[in-house]
Amino acid sequence: MAIKIRLARGGSKKRPYYHIVIADARSPRDGRVIERLGSYNPMLPKDDEKRVVLDTERAAHWLKTGAQPTDRVERLLDAAGLLKRAAKNNPNKGKPGAKALERLEEKKAAEDAAREAAAAPAQEAPAEEAPAAEDTAAE
Repeated sequence: MAIKIRLARGGSKKRPYYHIVIADARSPRDGRVIERLGSYNPMLPKDDEKRVVLDTERAAHWLKTGAQPTDRVERLLDAAGLLKRAAKNNPNKGKPGAKALERLEEKKAAEDAAREAAAAPAQEAPAEEAPAAEDTAAE
């Protein structure tokens, strides 16, 4: 049986409140739990001591027995000093998506066309004036 340490949502709409629970991985998020370890209230300021309330002895026991924490719970356990969470790196997160790249290419093409259009009359105008100056010099 796969055991997870995860968050079970409580609270009302747009006012989340979570219970840190031990549950079978196959059970629903807010379904049957084996044990309740504490609570997490994300609405409180980060420096508030009541933001995360956790029974560290029981959490350590369940970690020793092989319970797997979810990513968010792993962060909470790392903050409590029970677990060392490895830093994760997603280099593709900061890259723009396909549509954004298309928009950038279109914008760059439009800017290039505008530069060419602005440069073309500037080049043609002196060329027209130069023959007129030659005609006056020839007379």
